[in-house]
Amino acid sequence: MMKYLVYTLILVFALSFNSCARRVVVTQPTSVTVVKKLPRQYKIVRVKGKRYYFFNGKHYQKTRRGFVVVRV
Repeated sequence: MMKYLVYTLILVFALSFNSCARRVVVTQPTSVTVVKKLPRQYKIVRVKGKRYYFFNGKHYQKTRRGFVVVRV
């Protein structure tokens, strides 16, 4: 009988550390600037092996929707 009581207490103690509640942080989505076509004066640059398009002081990355302004 004592053995089952000890097992039960260990089980309850172990389950008390594992909480079902998780902390969820909700943030506002960042605004994304999409450019359909870059001007002819852009330059192709590589940063850490990735290809970016540089124009007017901003870096763009090519996506399916067009070119997205990114921070490098």
